[in-house]
Amino acid sequence: MKLFQSVLFSISLLFLSGCGGGGPFDIVLEGGRVMDPESRLDGVRNVGIHDGKIKAVTDKKISGKRVIDASGLVVSPGFIDLHDHGQNEEAFRLKALDGVTAAFELEVGTGDIATWYAERGGSQLIHYGVSIGHIPIRMIVMGDAGDFLPSGPAKTKVATEADIVEMVRRFEEGLIQGAVAVGFGIAYTPAATVKEFETMLRVAAKYDASVHIHVRDGLSGLREAIAGAKDTGTALHVVHANSSGAEVTAEFLAIIQEARASGQDVTTEAYPYSASQTYIESALFDDWESWEPARYNTFQWVETGERLNRDSFARYRAAGGAVIIHARTEAMTRTAIESPLTMIASDGLIKDGKGHPRGSGSYARVLGRYVREERVVELMDALRRMTLAPARRLETRVPAMRNKGRMRIGADADFTLFDPETVIDRATYTDGAVSSNGIEYVLINGIPVVDGGKLVEHVRPGRPVRVSQ
Repeated sequence: MKLFQSVLFSISLLFLSGCGGGGPFDIVLEGGRVMDPESRLDGVRNVGIHDGKIKAVTDKKISGKRVIDASGLVVSPGFIDLHDHGQNEEAFRLKALDGVTAAFELEVGTGDIATWYAERGGSQLIHYGVSIGHIPIRMIVMGDAGDFLPSGPAKTKVATEADIVEMVRRFEEGLIQGAVAVGFGIAYTPAATVKEFETMLRVAAKYDASVHIHVRDGLSGLREAIAGAKDTGTALHVVHANSSGAEVTAEFLAIIQEARASGQDVTTEAYPYSASQTYIESALFDDWESWEPARYNTFQWVETGERLNRDSFARYRAAGGAVIIHARTEAMTRTAIESPLTMIASDGLIKDGKGHPRGSGSYARVLGRYVREERVVELMDALRRMTLAPARRLETRVPAMRNKGRMRIGADADFTLFDPETVIDRATYTDGAVSSNGIEYVLINGIPVVDGGKLVEHVRPGRPVRVSQ
C-alpha cells in the first residue's frame, strides 16, 4: 500500500508540473509562485481554471478568456477557517479580504441545522458551514433565554435523563440534516457532567463527525476531553490552544501531541493575537466578585474601547455584551503559532463594525508577522495549516472538503493570491473591522471575489458546505 501511495504521489507531482490541459481556459493565473502543501509543489507556474475547477498547473504557456498577472504573488489554495462566529455578509467581506474562501462556525454551532442554512439562502460571498452545537441544544432543551451563550439553566443545571435523551435526539436530527461537525463549548456549560459529554461524543462518533471543543479548566479539561474522545472513538478538535493553554500553552500542546502519538485523532488550532474575546455575562467569569482590582482593567468593552474597573464590569455584566480580554503575553501566542500542530483559525466575530481584530486579520497576520518578519514559521507550513490541514479535518464526514485546500487537478478553483512582501493585518483592538493588506486576488469556484486588492461587488460564488442528506 505504501508503495502504491508513493507512486500516485509521484505521478501527481509530474502532472502538476507539466500538465498543459488545453484551453482557452476561463481564467489563467500566470507566472505566480504556486505553492501546494499537498504535493509540496513550490515553483513558478501557470494555472488554468474552467467551470470552477482546476484544469491545469503547468510551466507551459496557456491561454484564457482572462489572464491574471500573478508575477510576484504567491498562489495558494484558499484559506479555510474552522472557527468563525460571524457567518454574515459583513464578516464574509472581511474574511475574503483576509484570503479566506471558506469559513465555518464549528465551536458553538446551531441547534437547528435546517433553519440555519435556510436563513442564509444558498449562495454567499464565500463558502460557509456549521456544526450542530451542544450549547444551543442545551439552551433549547433547558429553556435558557440567553442570546449566543447560556445565561440561565443551561449554564447551571445538571441534565436529567430526559434532558439527555432529548439532546441526543436533536444531535442526531442535526447530523442527519447535514451538520458539518459537532460543537462543544463546555467551558460555557459548567454543569454538564462527564456522562452528558460522553453521551454526545458517542453520537458524533456514530456519524463520523469531528467534535470541535472549547475545553474547560485548562490542562485538566483538555485531559477530560481527550479521555472522553478515546473512550468513545471520537475525532477531537481542540479550539484556540493559545487561549485555553495560556501560560501553559507548551504543556497544552504536548498533551495533544502525546495523544496523537498514541494513535488518537486529535487536532488543534490557534489565532495570532495575545488578547481574546467573549461575552462578559458568560460562565467564564462567574467568580468575578472575588477578583483583585487589577484584573478588571484587563477587560476592554468592545462597543466603546474603554478599559473596565469593578463598577463598570458589574454594570456591563448585568447588561451583557462582548469584551476583549488582555490577559496573555506575546510569548504564549508565539508558542502556539510556531507549533506545527496548530491550524490557523480566527475565532472571529465582527458585528456592526466592532470586534476583535482576529475576525479581520488572522491569516494576513500569520503571513506578515510570523512568516516574513519574525521568521518563526516557514511559508509552506503556514499554508498547510491554513488550507490542507483544515480540509483534511473535515473531509471524513464532508466529502466536498476533499476538493478544497489543495492544487489537485479537478479540485475546486478556490485560490488566494497574496504579496509575500506586503501582506499584513491592519485591524486593531479599537478598530477591529479593518481589512488586511496584501491579499491581491481571491477566487471562489473560479470567480474573483477580491480583484486587485478590492472586493468585487454583487458576486456570490460561495456555497453552503453541508453533508448530503
